[in-house]
Amino acid sequence: MRPLTETVPKPLLKVAGKSLIEHTFAALPKEIDEVIIVIGYLGDQIKKLLGKSFDGKKIRYVKQEHLEGTARALFEAREYVTDRFLVLMADDIYSRNDVEVCLKHNQAMLVKQSEKEEPGGKVILNKAGELSNVIEGKSFPVGTLVGTNVFVLNPEFFNYEPVKLTDRKNEWGLPQTVSVMARDYPVDIVQATRWIKITTPEDLKSAEEIFKSKKA
Repeated sequence: MRPLTETVPKPLLKVAGKSLIEHTFAALPKEIDEVIIVIGYLGDQIKKLLGKSFDGKKIRYVKQEHLEGTARALFEAREYVTDRFLVLMADDIYSRNDVEVCLKHNQAMLVKQSEKEEPGGKVILNKAGELSNVIEGKSFPVGTLVGTNVFVLNPEFFNYEPVKLTDRKNEWGLPQTVSVMARDYPVDIVQATRWIKITTPEDLKSAEEIFKSKKA
């Protein structure tokens, strides 16, 4: 996302007049009353924007000193998680309706059929249609089921060692760790109706166009 992220963290980049992290809060159902935000690079800017509560939800901040992937980031919040919980990324845009559907399941993973060839995590299902594995790749055919990094999980997740990614140095993957846990605790698959993935400055421009066309 450089040069856009040289002075602000990615979650504070804006689409349709709101920061990405504000869009994340907009996707949270009403029953979510507390949010734990794992911050790192320029994280104080996020704290300044949101404060101790935002949109009626109490906020707790946890700092990740070393950027070591999504699994390690989630483990930073481990001591504060005592019940079933929801995981979202703060730099993509999700639909509240999709998140609400996920919460109807004991454990769930939100996926989307890819609309173009691009890097991502290909989601493999078992015979029951539940999560079996996630395979990272640089390019998958259009129509591939890919993970959105939205999960509903139980605290048993933290009994499993984070899975180290083989294609990246010093990164531990959340989807891969959830896949290991899914061998013992099934994870249902929910297909998203909307997921705006923000990876490049061009994605920000595309997201703006989606909101202008009232599709978002």
